[in-house]
Amino acid sequence: MIKNEGQLYRFSEAPVWEWQRAYYEQKGLQAWTDNQVPQYITSNPMIATAYAEMIFGFLQDLAAKGQTTETVTILELGAGVGRLAFQILTKLCELIDYAATTLPPFRYVMTDLVADNVTGWRTHPSMQPLIQQGLLDFAQFDAMQDTELNLTVADTIIRPGELSQPLLIIANYFFDSIPQELIYVGEGQIFECDVMISNIYSSSNLQPVEMLENMELSYAYRPAPEYSDVDFPYREVISIYQEELEDSHILFPAAGLACLERIETLSQSGFVLITADKGDHRLDNWKFAEPPEFVLHGSFSLTANYHAIQHVFEQRGAHVRFTSHHYKDLNIGCMLMVEEPITYVNMRLAYLREIERFGPDDFFSIKEWFDHQLSRMELKQLLPFWRLGGYDAEFLIHSAQRISDLLPEASDEEILDIQHGIHIMWSSYYTMEQMGDIAFVAGQLLNEMGMYGDAKHFLELALKSDEVKRNSAVLYDLAVCCYELELENEALNYTRKVLVMEPDHEEARSMLESLEG
Repeated sequence: MIKNEGQLYRFSEAPVWEWQRAYYEQKGLQAWTDNQVPQYITSNPMIATAYAEMIFGFLQDLAAKGQTTETVTILELGAGVGRLAFQILTKLCELIDYAATTLPPFRYVMTDLVADNVTGWRTHPSMQPLIQQGLLDFAQFDAMQDTELNLTVADTIIRPGELSQPLLIIANYFFDSIPQELIYVGEGQIFECDVMISNIYSSSNLQPVEMLENMELSYAYRPAPEYSDVDFPYREVISIYQEELEDSHILFPAAGLACLERIETLSQSGFVLITADKGDHRLDNWKFAEPPEFVLHGSFSLTANYHAIQHVFEQRGAHVRFTSHHYKDLNIGCMLMVEEPITYVNMRLAYLREIERFGPDDFFSIKEWFDHQLSRMELKQLLPFWRLGGYDAEFLIHSAQRISDLLPEASDEEILDIQHGIHIMWSSYYTMEQMGDIAFVAGQLLNEMGMYGDAKHFLELALKSDEVKRNSAVLYDLAVCCYELELENEALNYTRKVLVMEPDHEEARSMLESLEG
């Protein structure tokens, strides 16, 4: 191992961004399925429902303007594991079917830098019905330079100016993960913060994640009059920082702004942005800001500067909304960079209902508390909270044991509601590596409630997944279901499989004797 004494880099050009890019290229979708990169907070049914409601409102607004013939493109930047896109489309289709009204057609385009991720989405079993309906497409997209979208399913290219409808952009955990500039404001002057990275590493041996974990950062400051130059495109917001801030480190989203401006050129009618991130839109939160904290989770993320993004586009006529209350974990904003944005009433009302009044950030805060209260909860609290969260599969896994403990005292209505919730949960479940666990939990609960037909269906799904294929508990529960359904041959088959795995399994031995007797 050798010690690198450090080299000075402009912040946006430091090797940390190369390591970030290399990490995602190496890990692919596994970055999320291994629970390294956070995804639940921006990919759960609660936030998907909120986004679907806003998109539905946007489609209603276009219909009210008579724009019902041309297709609306919904573009997700950095679509991650694909869970959010699937759930948004599921919820959006439910709303459209329920409303039974005339809306413009739409297509949802998932994008990512990594080609293998695009391939993974396109071949994912949960995506196939959406692809077949023409609702879903995919494109590899480099947010730092690309100016067009090459759709893999339609085999077409969307070039600047080709879209007639406004483009709807979704950007979750996007602006905090792409290169940013780092500037310092002091005594009314703007300084560039160059970063020195000191590492103990062997460049040929360590993986990107190890580089990030071992790095030590220090900063050097140099005058940067170019930010105040009349030709600098974001001079107005920089002048605000000069006038209002002191002793403050500012992450400036030049790359994020440039990306939005390039994407904007795809449409003749502007764009709408729905975004969620760790990011501040209030100027006060940047006062006396310390150097940025790198939050490591396999890759890394920083704080997004929503203040700069909001100011730049508001100066161009955009209508921008963030919550009037302070966020805790996730700041969700909506920006309408379109002609007469105030006329998009349904979308603005959807933001009011789904984000401002009580939104995904509020829900996540309550859920953190709720997770520690399970042992004291009754079904009359558990079931409404499950509904509030959109029948989330992770909630069911976390609370299954408590629900099981409460079943002996459950009313008929509560049992029927659990059954109903399991079916709704599964209808919008995005198949991931823990599918077998979720199907097993659902099957066990249905089995305990005496709903053997439903239980058999879910237990058979669980049996197909590798992680529970050799689980004798699944086989025994299947044997019980088949026995109760008077499917004796299947019951016998499952019972014998249990005993091959566990010859001393007393319940299975007793069932075998009953079946053979």
